[in-house]
Amino acid sequence: MSYETLLYQVEDGIALITINRPKVLNALNQQVIRELGRAMRSAADDDTVKVVVLTGAGEKAFAAGADIEELTELGPVSAIELARRGQALTRDMERLGKPIIAALNGFALGGGCEIAMACTLRVAADTAKLGQPEVNLGLPPGYGGTQRLPRLVGKGRALDLILTGRMVSADEARAMGLVNMVVPGAELMDAVRKLAGTIMEKAPLAVRFAMEAVHGGMEMGLDQGLNLEAHQFGLCAGTEDMKEGLTAFLEKRKPSFKGK
Repeated sequence: MSYETLLYQVEDGIALITINRPKVLNALNQQVIRELGRAMRSAADDDTVKVVVLTGAGEKAFAAGADIEELTELGPVSAIELARRGQALTRDMERLGKPIIAALNGFALGGGCEIAMACTLRVAADTAKLGQPEVNLGLPPGYGGTQRLPRLVGKGRALDLILTGRMVSADEARAMGLVNMVVPGAELMDAVRKLAGTIMEKAPLAVRFAMEAVHGGMEMGLDQGLNLEAHQFGLCAGTEDMKEGLTAFLEKRKPSFKGK
């Protein structure tokens, strides 16, 4: 499958997807959104892929927001449609069934920040900047920022970032829970691959069901969420991987999980 705005490669169980528009700081036009959807589906359908890594080309930006030229052509109806397409992509990312790690190599602003928040985990270079500056353009966030940001950092911090439009450093983003890890820029991809490798050592079905329980539970009351957790726990109890994990623990050896 060929892409005009992305680079896609699979190696050692990792699908590396790179937004490849460095001349415009990897701005998210509608072609990027469409191609990201295709790339994510390709990774989901590929049994050799265990973890997806999403990053941006160059050293300046992960994705510095929407393509401004497209925004100038919007009316109310087309704006709703554009927001829905971005929201559909980020929702599909959350439901991919495989972990997605965002490697934030630079600016992650507006839609770029929203796509990063839809990833399972976020690792940032120490030079990265994050934010939701849409109010500076006369708009609120449209790709899920008003919903995912408060879920990640709390209502007060989310409103601070959304209403002021200010950017935060990688360190501040880590302190508020927006990113999971900050590393020197030169070490970013090594750190991300190490993290992916750690996850790939675990039972794939347990990883998938755990993610489903977390994402689904965030949209439920506590009792419903606990019900979902018990259901996912039960599903894993019938797998070969659970038997292998318990046997390996008792035999004091490393488990060999098969995703079955």
